[in-house]
Amino acid sequence: MQSKVSSIQKPATPSLKGFEWRNYIVYFAFVGVLIYFSISLSDEGFLTSGNLLNIVRQTATISLMALAMTFVISTGEIDLSVGSIAALSSLVGALAIQAGYGIIGGLIGGVGTGLVVGLINGLLVTKVAIPSFLVTLGTMGAIKGAAMWVTDTAPVPIVDANFNFIFGSGDIGPIPVLLIWTLVFTVIAHILLRKTSFGRQVLATGGNENAARFSGVKTMKIKLMVFLATGLMAGLAGLLYAGRMNAGRFSFGEGDELSVIAAVILGGTSLFGGVGTIIGTIVGSLMIGTINNGLIIMGLDVSQQMIIKGIIIILAVAFGKKALKR
Repeated sequence: MQSKVSSIQKPATPSLKGFEWRNYIVYFAFVGVLIYFSISLSDEGFLTSGNLLNIVRQTATISLMALAMTFVISTGEIDLSVGSIAALSSLVGALAIQAGYGIIGGLIGGVGTGLVVGLINGLLVTKVAIPSFLVTLGTMGAIKGAAMWVTDTAPVPIVDANFNFIFGSGDIGPIPVLLIWTLVFTVIAHILLRKTSFGRQVLATGGNENAARFSGVKTMKIKLMVFLATGLMAGLAGLLYAGRMNAGRFSFGEGDELSVIAAVILGGTSLFGGVGTIIGTIVGSLMIGTINNGLIIMGLDVSQQMIIKGIIIILAVAFGKKALKR
């Protein structure tokens, strides 16, 4: 079955003959962004180690959710609920710790919340056959409301220093814990997508679902699993938000779905399915974080940042569609 799946994937895989610069556009763009901000903000400390590490901390949650989103988009689906899941998971985890269940209780509460929502999304897409855009748009609103309702919009402080260290605010020497979380899951995701039959089935499902199904791939099962993965990673991202900010808040993750999708598409994953890249996703996430950081230093507010990110997504999708036609 694996050989058949591989043959399905090959037409959607970027050509390895010669150097195709379109396959590396995100890397060129990232270097260009770094050079631009390094020159224009040379007097503002943009290139200091403290600021660069701060970019890593700020993008860790986006990166983790983008890793899972790469699998979802590679199957030809989408998940708009990740930001809301992160918010609710941060609150559930914080409430579990506050109730005396400790780090393990907080971890189970936060990640479990994400898995439950991911399961609901996956079942509605695969069993009820509702388009993923509509399903996750609906759950995004419902979960956001639940996050606001569960604590009446009040933050839930976390006084457990060990939890805060492990899930966000800690540093091991000069290395932020958030960077370690990102690196570990990047390696896992890359191996899953490129070195396992599961990854090949994900790409085959997005490349040609009917052909994949006829070759023996359980496409509905694959889609259910990728939605579970996004729920899990969004739940973990919520805990990282809580650990970094020492509290759970309903406002965490607001607008993150835009940044996550931008990172994935900029990284080279096709919005139409069948092509995915984990390394590109991480570079895309870092580029989004670098742009946000640079714009903040320049004095632009959140609304202006959202406008620019929206433009970036439109350009990335348009470029990707043009590249596919070629």
